[in-house]
Amino acid sequence: MKSPDEGRPHTIRVVTGASGQIGGVLTRALADKYGPRHVRAVFRERRGTAADLDIEWVKGDILDRETLICAFAGAETVFHLAAKVSIGSVRAQEYHRTNVLGTRNVVEAALECGVRRLVHVSSIHAYDQHPLDKVLDESRPPADSPRDLPYDRSKAAGEVEVRRGIDRGLDAVILNPTSVIGPYDGAPSPMGQLFLDLHRRKLPALIAGGYDWVDVRDVVAAMMAAETQARCGENYLVSGHWHTVRELAELCRQATGVPIPRLQFPIFAARLWAPFQVALDRCRGRQPLYTPVSVRVMAHSNRKISNAKAKAELGFHPRSLGESIVDTYRWFDEHGILA
Repeated sequence: MKSPDEGRPHTIRVVTGASGQIGGVLTRALADKYGPRHVRAVFRERRGTAADLDIEWVKGDILDRETLICAFAGAETVFHLAAKVSIGSVRAQEYHRTNVLGTRNVVEAALECGVRRLVHVSSIHAYDQHPLDKVLDESRPPADSPRDLPYDRSKAAGEVEVRRGIDRGLDAVILNPTSVIGPYDGAPSPMGQLFLDLHRRKLPALIAGGYDWVDVRDVVAAMMAAETQARCGENYLVSGHWHTVRELAELCRQATGVPIPRLQFPIFAARLWAPFQVALDRCRGRQPLYTPVSVRVMAHSNRKISNAKAKAELGFHPRSLGESIVDTYRWFDEHGILA
């Protein structure tokens, strides 16, 4: 399969998963920096929040290596974001198919097309979260044991595929963000839906626990820095700030003035109730947010995630969670989503 870019110098930045929240923000930032003619976005069905950009859109699928070879032709850098992410009940085979086999296809296509650099966006979940009371940095072992969730194992296995490509001469780096929030959340994501549910007072109660949240714009800034500054073969943890769910909800109240639920379930009660809440949400035609997986993640998240390496080598500086929440609600309001 030949491409019209065959024989042209490597000047194109390619984004897989361009229709997602991170992909949309990254595509917009790349178009601002390099010009729309030098950005190619790979999408499967919809174009997301970057649909208004006059860039090159290529319909493709990371499970179809031939479409990737066409999309990567003439690429200076490929930013690989396409992945299967879910807080619901998803079979391990589905995660493996997209996050492992899909990443293998991306690596193979990048090698065949002579891509100068691959920036692979993985996840904090690619690392073993335990022990929870010890600092989690890039030296932590991968999440490859049976006790780890299928999603976590698939992200760790996806990184193995990237390292196999590096062994064959691919220049690649890996970024591991925590839970991404912020504006340009058009789908919306589960976290975006949580913000909307709080604003619409559709959450009867909060749950105990917490997580590390990072702004999508800060993740994108780290990715763009990684294109030129990261060392080949290195991982970079891109974390923000750990807060409890109640602290997160209180920041939402400060941003909107809408009261938050007073009731809070302890973790043991949340675990017992989660399956019933999933069934109730499905009967109502709602995407479940309060699931056994989300409860487990909130209960077993590491509070001591170190982003020191990303700060030192990529100039990474995460903004406050409060600023991210204010900007998220402002974006929702400007796009008529709060109404």
